[in-house]
Amino acid sequence: MNDESLQAWLTLRAIERIGPATLAQLAGAFGSPEAVLSASADVLRERGCSPALAAAIVRGVDLRTAEQIEREIAQIHQLRITVLSCLDGEYPERLRHIADPPPLLYLAGRLDPADAHAVAIVGSRRSTPQGRAVTEQLSRDLAQAGFTIVSGLARGIDAAAHRGALEAGGRTIAVLGCGIDRTYPPEHEKLRRDIEAQGAVLSELALGAPPHSYHFPRRNRIISGLSLGVVVTEAAMDSGSLITARLAGEQGREVFALPGSVRAGTSRGPHRLIKDGAKLVENAQDVIDELLPQLDEPMRRRLAAPQNLSIKPISPLSEDEARVIAALSADPLHIDELALRIQLGPASVSAALLSLEMKGLIQQLPGQFVLRL
Repeated sequence: MNDESLQAWLTLRAIERIGPATLAQLAGAFGSPEAVLSASADVLRERGCSPALAAAIVRGVDLRTAEQIEREIAQIHQLRITVLSCLDGEYPERLRHIADPPPLLYLAGRLDPADAHAVAIVGSRRSTPQGRAVTEQLSRDLAQAGFTIVSGLARGIDAAAHRGALEAGGRTIAVLGCGIDRTYPPEHEKLRRDIEAQGAVLSELALGAPPHSYHFPRRNRIISGLSLGVVVTEAAMDSGSLITARLAGEQGREVFALPGSVRAGTSRGPHRLIKDGAKLVENAQDVIDELLPQLDEPMRRRLAAPQNLSIKPISPLSEDEARVIAALSADPLHIDELALRIQLGPASVSAALLSLEMKGLIQQLPGQFVLRL
């Protein structure tokens, strides 16, 4: 988008009485924001604008607002941000067709045609180590299969979803609930830069917009809108992830949920979704099987090719490794408890755990806990 068009978009957005939906409708009806801004009050009213809205558009923005827009454009160039409008050919096609597509998308990194095969993975910020491990594994397997992983850069499950895709060398997209010149939470700055290098970071909000709580439900419609389906791995009943799942259903997307322990509060959200008709997911293949009818032929061929499967040959287990793996499950177990159960010394347990982790069969968690993958 050139500077003249960007200035017109930002000017129209800044006019009183124009929200995101009205902005997209006006630009679509007139063909461009420039055409809207140059239209007379009579023409605007003929196209359905109220007299007050027509008058506001003809009046335009004041000098202070115009100067703020100039500064924002300069900052966009300085930060090397791309801005896409819903009228641009590069705008994500699936997102374009939701009920209320964001009229403008700020982009850091790059979008790719492969992002047409996107799966969103979302969940609780207050996630469990087990939930994060399962999420990373699911994300890694889907990314290896060729899917772009979409999430919200939040703490917990979202971060695990992004990291799993990055570890697989796949693509991932983070959708922010603040301006793209900010990172929230701030401790995810490195993760955000890694995502930009291997995918894209998106926001519909103006530069400088803070991470207000009311931004995130709106953000969630973009996460689901970009995706073929949404997977919820851990979520309490009041989690924003359930909003994303609801929006996915309204947008005609597939909704998936990973079950967990009936005693865990973070399992209640996924279990509610399953009761309401979400597909129960245990691994990446469950997601792939459900999405297969929506995929194009090249993607189906890729998934059918044996060399693209993420299953790796595993060398035979030693006696100690076999005893360790037999004692583990998907529930985290403390290393001391493990040693007691299998009657092995600490050195032998540590050696077996290291070998099993290198083989991708277990994951060691903070606090000296370990679980079987």
